[in-house]
Amino acid sequence: MSALASHRKPRTRTGIPGMAGIRTNSPAVGFTTAALAGVTLLSTQSADAAPADPNPSVEEVQKKVDDLYRQAGSETQRYNKAKEATAEKRREVDGMLDEAAKRTDKLNESRQALGNYAAAQYRTGAVTPTAALLFADSPESYFDQTQLMDRMTDRQRKVIDDYETERAEAAEQRTEATKSLESLTESQKTLQTSKREVQAKLAEARSLLSRLTADEKARVAELERKKQEEARRKAEAKAKEEAEAREKAEAEAEAERRRQEQNEGGTGPGTGTNPGSGTGPGTAPGDGSYATKAAKVLSFARAQIGKPYVWGATGPSSYDCSGLTQAAWKAAGVDLPRTTWDQVKAGERVATEDLLPGDLVFFYDDISHVGIYIGDGKMIHAPKPGANVREESIYYMPIYGSVRPA
Repeated sequence: MSALASHRKPRTRTGIPGMAGIRTNSPAVGFTTAALAGVTLLSTQSADAAPADPNPSVEEVQKKVDDLYRQAGSETQRYNKAKEATAEKRREVDGMLDEAAKRTDKLNESRQALGNYAAAQYRTGAVTPTAALLFADSPESYFDQTQLMDRMTDRQRKVIDDYETERAEAAEQRTEATKSLESLTESQKTLQTSKREVQAKLAEARSLLSRLTADEKARVAELERKKQEEARRKAEAKAKEEAEAREKAEAEAEAERRRQEQNEGGTGPGTGTNPGSGTGPGTAPGDGSYATKAAKVLSFARAQIGKPYVWGATGPSSYDCSGLTQAAWKAAGVDLPRTTWDQVKAGERVATEDLLPGDLVFFYDDISHVGIYIGDGKMIHAPKPGANVREESIYYMPIYGSVRPA
């Protein structure tokens, strides 16, 4: 027993006042220790962090809702990207499956030709080498082993070669199609995840708004009105700048025309520079081809005003922000990518002060929103769920940057 006792662990003390002599593996100690630890943790948390405000202010609710809509916009772009990738992968898989079906048909034709040879030989006697060939794993190896290749006709050789080729290609096609199907499945999972994220953000925003009282909703509406007013004021300031820039450009063009008339001995009006063909703010660049396309873009966009925003929609009855810009520029013969993240790369970057009608204006640091500039500091855009396509100041949201698509 002394030998066994020497291996026993010595009793330890808990170190907790008033509990000396009690083992640490005692159920009572375990419960009490956990309870004390919990109290200590709660005390620490209470000291370090202020309790959450059960009644956030209207301003806080408004800010949270706006942020949720922005996050939903970003998730919508992620959904659009996943949807586009899924559609592209589906087309690829369908093409591979069609090709695999064709390969299978050719393989069956080659197999039937071999079967015809086997059947002909079977009718003349017992099972022949050609018949045995149908049960072999590899026709090539079978003929190598039996040394029958030299005794076959050229036509029979071709049938064997065709069979081997089609079998190998069909197997390769099946492997590629299987990999593409797996990739399609992953794209579909990503699509569903993005869809759930959008729905979760929108549901949270709706929940916050639904808990507001009538007075609080009125205050939210007043905050929105002030935000709109500030954005309108900035748009008016930009409209004034653009008007002044146009007047200056036209005055310079007229002065240049008069100088040319004097230098040429007065050849009459219309021989100088055409007013409005400059490159200043509010004027069409170059030969006016951009202005022509932009006119088609704006005509299309204006025709969509009043149609509802629906995330993931590309028309014709509803749109999300990038769906509208893509459809509008397509009406002018220009193909834009689907998402804001790709559209911002599809053209020449321009400064806000140099914006022209038709340019795309992007918003927020995550580039989650886009609108079509129409001039005078305004744009046409599909704003957010619950709102319709409308004209609005570009200063309603923080501007990320702008792009001239064509």
